[in-house]
Amino acid sequence: MHVLVLGAGQLARMMSLAGAPLNIEISAFDVGSKNIVHPLTQAILGSGLENAIERADVITAEFEHIPHDVLEVCERSGKFLPTTEAIKAGGDRRLEKALLDEANVKNAKYYVINSREDFDAAIAHVGLPMVLKSTLGGYDGKGQWRLKTLDNVDTTWTEMAECIAATDNQAIVAEEFVPFDREVSLVGARGINGDIQVYPLAENVHTDGVLSLSTAIDDIELQEQAKTMFTSVAERLDYVGVLALEFFDVKGSLLVNEIAPRVHNSGHWTQQGAETCQFENHLRAVCGMPLGSTKLIRPTAMINILGEDTLPEAILAQDGCHVHWYGKEKRAGRKMGHINVSADYNAELQRTLCSLANILDKQAYPAVHEFAEQLK
Repeated sequence: MHVLVLGAGQLARMMSLAGAPLNIEISAFDVGSKNIVHPLTQAILGSGLENAIERADVITAEFEHIPHDVLEVCERSGKFLPTTEAIKAGGDRRLEKALLDEANVKNAKYYVINSREDFDAAIAHVGLPMVLKSTLGGYDGKGQWRLKTLDNVDTTWTEMAECIAATDNQAIVAEEFVPFDREVSLVGARGINGDIQVYPLAENVHTDGVLSLSTAIDDIELQEQAKTMFTSVAERLDYVGVLALEFFDVKGSLLVNEIAPRVHNSGHWTQQGAETCQFENHLRAVCGMPLGSTKLIRPTAMINILGEDTLPEAILAQDGCHVHWYGKEKRAGRKMGHINVSADYNAELQRTLCSLANILDKQAYPAVHEFAEQLK
């Protein structure tokens, strides 16, 4: 079985690693260069989308910001999964919000802004404080503003107007500010036959809008809420593959913040912590195989490596630590790899995370240090 992945980053790389034991061959299409590349070595295997499609049995995606003309060619081939509708919804907040409403899942009150008049109407409808997000291209905290008082309306509008003008079909979605207790996410898979398997929820800590620390949690009530909403969205899309929903936890009630129609950063812990990792389950789903068990086998947390290309050797000497590098050139803030930390029980995992705070740099890994401080 040959799977073509749109996108040639770390998610395609980890799909390749997960697919090899199942004899699933992965090639990646770099939508920028139009080259077909090997997802591990980045060696160029050919060029052109049509050539890439011809070689593939199945086509899938590792990110949602894919040019629509590329998606349309893939859709016409009859090989693309999940669906172009799902990918487009993940890459356009207007479509995403409409989808959440259609699936009848709770999300923050919102208003779409195309003009200054819309901005004024959004303030009246949503209220202050509010969060403003570009509908296209924004991720990891980019393309976002916060409006707390009317004093900053003109300045904020000037920046937003520049953002709208800079990209075709761009707009801004205004959302009510949600005073959440924590952020959690649910990663799950839906098979071609409609079978759904979800992983345990993960609690997520972000630094400057980028995920820093993700820990699998055991919360039966929240898990049920999340699974119900996941199922509604997945079935509305007739989804096939791995899908992630990010939530705000507000006093035990979940609101959907975003969806990601792909394998997800907050699911990397499944490589060591679950019976079948998210990458394998995505491939199983799109290749028409039965889904693997999503059962937690060990309490596990994931630490993102951001902007660093080395780690102290003491990390590899630490019991339960597994390092996953992405083979990227170093750049400030870039996702360079991650560390999965596992233990036999939760208290042991907490102690291990605290011990890592003595090894990892505080500036580079603030979430680990904050976790350790909270347990003192």
